[in-house]
Amino acid sequence: MKIEILPSLLAADVGNLESAARRAEAAGADALHLDIMDGRFVPNISFGPDVVRMARRCVKIPLSVHLMLERPDEYVPTFLDAGADSLLIHIEAECDVPNTLEHICELGGYAGITLNPETPAEMIFPVLDFVDEVLCMTVHPGYGGQEMIMSVLPKIRAVRERARLIKRPDLKILVDGGVDSDTVVHCAGHGANAFVAGSALYGATDMAQEIRLMRQKAMESFLG
Repeated sequence: MKIEILPSLLAADVGNLESAARRAEAAGADALHLDIMDGRFVPNISFGPDVVRMARRCVKIPLSVHLMLERPDEYVPTFLDAGADSLLIHIEAECDVPNTLEHICELGGYAGITLNPETPAEMIFPVLDFVDEVLCMTVHPGYGGQEMIMSVLPKIRAVRERARLIKRPDLKILVDGGVDSDTVVHCAGHGANAFVAGSALYGATDMAQEIRLMRQKAMESFLG
């Protein structure tokens, strides 16, 4: 099972986003994660398509774009045109989620489904056949630097078990929220194989070393 580490640009210095994106690529990141917030679905406003376009211009690694929007369906073409490789939308969004996931795929993107900490894993089971990846939020979305909600971990295991049941044992399951070199062990042990980390990576003196450490610990702990 491939282990992926994705630095989250939300934790970078907002005045130096281009250099922060390049830093992630140089450090060996598997992809760059960008959080898009509309101030309605979550109580914060972050990046728009121009930041995605900037990242696409300056790095070659994939761009994982998390749409924390009430109506992500209205912005699918915009963010794919800006250079997103994958678009993650929320099961809690106010749109036709299956149709939106299908639209992402039709336009050539990778489709992902996200669920908030309180949302049961079973809510996403009907759309697992439509997605390339699942993102389990282990904090309440909207702000970086929060501690991981450990009670979410069994939900990761439930998604992994469901993926095996539907003959998709290699489904990418990401975790976002409070991920560091300690908590990655618990997440991998419950079946996650991709990890979005903000403060732990952009706050590290040596991001490359921290990425290697996270990847090693996750590989050693992954639920077999």
